[in-house]
Amino acid sequence: MHLRATGQHQVAPEVMRPIMEVENVDVYYGDFRAVSEVNLDFGLNEITALIGPSGCGKSTILRSLNRMNDLIEGARVEGEIRFHGENIYGKDVDPIEVRRRIGMVFQKPNPFPKSIYDNIAYGPRVTGMKVQSMDDLVEDSLTRAALWDEVKDKLKQSALGLSGGQQQRLCIARAISVRPDVILMDEPCASLDPIATMRIEDLMQELREHYTIVIVTHNMQQAARVADRTAFFTAQPSEGNGDRTGLLVEYGTTAQIFEDPQDKRTEDYISGRFG
Repeated sequence: MHLRATGQHQVAPEVMRPIMEVENVDVYYGDFRAVSEVNLDFGLNEITALIGPSGCGKSTILRSLNRMNDLIEGARVEGEIRFHGENIYGKDVDPIEVRRRIGMVFQKPNPFPKSIYDNIAYGPRVTGMKVQSMDDLVEDSLTRAALWDEVKDKLKQSALGLSGGQQQRLCIARAISVRPDVILMDEPCASLDPIATMRIEDLMQELREHYTIVIVTHNMQQAARVADRTAFFTAQPSEGNGDRTGLLVEYGTTAQIFEDPQDKRTEDYISGRFG
């Protein structure tokens, strides 16, 4: 189904076709429970925004979706996260393959200190992906990331010479190069100027035709502009020690969350009363 923008908010498909399902998920760092009892579905060819105040577990949940938390000592996930119906934390599941199929774009652009070309070719090379023509793959990835026309004559130059916005689009192209199904974005515009931010937002709309996107953002206007569905998280202080555990408060279409929130905590956050 082709998605249309209407007014301020995206129009989500009436029927979601889930590609990922988060069921009764708790995330721990050692003995500390960072996120509690999260239940979420992510729809095929949809953009889902995770919003909420700092420390509410948005990025923790995002990193759990492709097992990036495995890289943090003491981190563990309880519950199930299913991708195409398979629990990605199953004992026989290869986390490297999970991260190939579910790519990640970070808050700060992090191009490798290599040429533009080699940044894109790196993933396919190290994963042993069978590629008929690496040149074609590089061009296709950069084209999908709306960067090809700007860099096609300097592919052998260092990626570190690109502007911040170009570097972030390069990182998106790098994620695309290994042919994922899902792209996770952790505040991808936080370090960018308004013009570069607008280009990334436009790019997300285009990428949605081919990928499922999950974005963490502190910018509620951005969530309203780009997301089909929005999940609002908050942080609940623990008794005694002051630690805060992230909770999913409300999840729905972006229009519903922003225009008709069902939980007062959501309404208070959206209206700026706290956060």
